[in-house]
Amino acid sequence: QVQLVESGGGLVQAGGSLRLSCAASGRTFSRYTMGWFRQAPGKERKFVAAINWSDGTTYYTDSVKGRFTCSRDNAKNTVYLQMDSLKPEDTAVYYCAADFSARAVVAGQGIDYWGQGTQVTVSS
Repeated sequence: QVQLVESGGGLVQAGGSLRLSCAASGRTFSRYTMGWFRQAPGKERKFVAAINWSDGTTYYTDSVKGRFTCSRDNAKNTVYLQMDSLKPEDTAVYYCAADFSARAVVAGQGIDYWGQGTQVTVSS
């Protein structure tokens, strides 16, 4: 059974940092793209960042470039989202996702696997 389990969310002041983790299990993800999405209250879920497990290529939405960093630890089967210089508008539930297609992940469509989400709240 495939599982993506996020952790690391919490409450932080504006300008602070958090690191989210996504532990993947249940299959081999070496050829998958792992993505991070977020959904703010009353809004649609949107793409944030992604990383190709095979070669480490990363993708970011414009609003987080230079502030968020996606990385992976092959030995731990875990991907990370380091979030720095957080802003109140970053407040959302953050979800981990996985798909064989990087295009699908970046587009946020037809994704195979999702985690349950973790809340990130940035206070002003």
